[in-house]
Amino acid sequence: METNRIIQGDALTELQKLPASIAQSIIADPPYFNVLEDEAWDTQWKTAADYLAWCDAWVAESMRVLRDDGLAFIFGQLGKREHTFLHLMSRLSQQHQFHDLIIWDRAVGYDERRDSFTPQYEMILVLRKGDNVKFNKDAVRIPYDAATIELYLRDKRYKDKVARRAHLESGKFATNILRVPSLKGISKEKCGHPSQKPLGLIEKLIACSTDAGDLVIDPFLGSGTTAAAAMRLQRRWIGIEANAEYVRIAKQRVKNP
Repeated sequence: METNRIIQGDALTELQKLPASIAQSIIADPPYFNVLEDEAWDTQWKTAADYLAWCDAWVAESMRVLRDDGLAFIFGQLGKREHTFLHLMSRLSQQHQFHDLIIWDRAVGYDERRDSFTPQYEMILVLRKGDNVKFNKDAVRIPYDAATIELYLRDKRYKDKVARRAHLESGKFATNILRVPSLKGISKEKCGHPSQKPLGLIEKLIACSTDAGDLVIDPFLGSGTTAAAAMRLQRRWIGIEANAEYVRIAKQRVKNP
């Protein structure tokens, strides 16, 4: 099967054409439903029930193409207008095996609100297909700075200083709160997509759930971040995107990941 390619088309339709159990990881950043109110692709459903039914369908197909030891990462967010993801997480976790809930800490807030806290995070629901998943915690360690390493080496409880230094220099294990600054308008990464995710965030998801040569599938490729991250990490990939302009941007981007 051909990989490292962009398929222009509807996510559900194109997923149905793919063989079962081929993807080690699914990275899905779907429309959030009436969050980006100026974008037709985010306001195409008449009701929340319609949107949830659509999500049931494409997630089911995503889980079909996922390997038994694979993980599916599904983005969403919560707020006064964005609460539909709360219902989606509940129903998907009943239909499929829940694995984790990751908080993406965007580092800075957005959309100041008069009567509530400023939102600063989005969520990533993680689903698994089988009981034994591929997961590499070492791939997403967070480095300590030199001063912190030297400080921790003074702890007299650790007698083997060489082993202790090696452990510290490997970095600490990441938690399920991932702090990666969101992209601003002046960011060099910005490619013209209103909900583009940072390359560093997608790289973490791919790195922890796949090995070199594994296949990553993104049903909503957008500006091509998943493809760019997969290429940098030497993973194979397939991206599906319905919007012709985003396909153009993504094709240009994968030429220079």
